[in-house]
Amino acid sequence: MKCISVYTDNFELFSDIMDQVMETKLAEHEEKEFEGVIVSHSGDVPEHYLDRMSVKPEVVVMKDKSRGTTILQHGKVFEILVPEMENTNA
Repeated sequence: MKCISVYTDNFELFSDIMDQVMETKLAEHEEKEFEGVIVSHSGDVPEHYLDRMSVKPEVVVMKDKSRGTTILQHGKVFEILVPEMENTNA
């Protein structure tokens, strides 16, 4: 899974820029700024990463069924997990 990190703890702001983030093709470890928020392609994470993170009490897990993505929110970061099949549709 590809992991895109969005460095904010503001859910409303995250929601506002989500479409822009998902439409932007980022190279691995590339950073961009959207409305003052740094967004980074954090590389690939193993399948068990989601399982490991979702059991932590400080992690909020959200599913975006329309995009087929999973969003983890913890601390001051949102992590968008994109399945590999999304990468081939570019």
